[in-house]
Amino acid sequence: MTSKEQPPERGTRRRPTIRDIAAEAGVSKGLVSLILNGNPGPSAETTARVLAIADRLGYRTDRTASLLARRRSRMLGITVTPSNPFHAELVEEIQRIADQRGYELGLGAVTPSHDERQAIETLLDFRCEALFLLGSVLPAKELAELTAGVPVVSIGRSIDMPGFDVVRTAEDVGMALLVDHLVELGHRRITHVDGGDGFVSAERRHAYVSAIRRHGLSPAILPGGETERDGILAAETLDLSGGVTAVVAYNDRCAVGVLDHFDRARINVPKRVSVTGYDNSLLAQLHRMNLTTVSQAPKEQARLAVAAAIERLDGDRTQDQEFVLEPHLVVRRSTAKVPSP
Repeated sequence: MTSKEQPPERGTRRRPTIRDIAAEAGVSKGLVSLILNGNPGPSAETTARVLAIADRLGYRTDRTASLLARRRSRMLGITVTPSNPFHAELVEEIQRIADQRGYELGLGAVTPSHDERQAIETLLDFRCEALFLLGSVLPAKELAELTAGVPVVSIGRSIDMPGFDVVRTAEDVGMALLVDHLVELGHRRITHVDGGDGFVSAERRHAYVSAIRRHGLSPAILPGGETERDGILAAETLDLSGGVTAVVAYNDRCAVGVLDHFDRARINVPKRVSVTGYDNSLLAQLHRMNLTTVSQAPKEQARLAVAAAIERLDGDRTQDQEFVLEPHLVVRRSTAKVPSP
């Protein structure tokens, strides 16, 4: 074994460079760069030798420098509420698909101290080439100004603005599935705990009212929100003595809060009152929750969202697209026939 073929000393931390490969192969750095970038020109024999040396030395392409040279980052950005299990599920799927397509995913956390605008600005500062907005709450005009020139995929909320694609489920269908299910079980006093002031909350609230009135029933709405705490507070104000036998919560987290209050108050679910959520998150699937809910097909949403973004970046598509998926009902043990008088 020649001195050039000696392995690096144990404990060496320096990352191999193109210069190291060139010295080992006895060729120029420019030739090594051509080969590593897959450009035509070098002979098959030289290419094979250089690639073998790069592999033996453990060389990894400095992707950042390469992308900067091409003025590309291949970075996709996504806004996410860390405490939202459904968001986490979507992010996991989007990350998996982005990996397959050769893109990285940057996360912009939306928290009480870091709002959606700040999250978007951070992602843009890191040169994200396209953005995924999960349950966006900013006005459409403000979003358009903030993201000008960057392809955007809105997931969950319909936004009719140039440069915006939309992937969502039909909220009216999802809420109708829940109301119809409860009505079939004999429930006539069905209260909706809404999700607050957001756009998606407004759509579900409207869909609930439409579904209830279609059955000739009277809507009843309690102010709520997106979190377990919101569900608890809403349930505390619910007067079951007025005949309410079912609660349709804005999402699974809110429904878990409702369940928590009923459990503490020793109100039996579903014998005394039925409870439904929305999202079919991991929370809903836990044995302790067993929550009847609506699935929004997160894997298909993720697939369509990534495809839409990459079509904008790597293809020629400029026309806006909206994909509306059909949700489906998932029945578990939090709902049952209306209790006997």
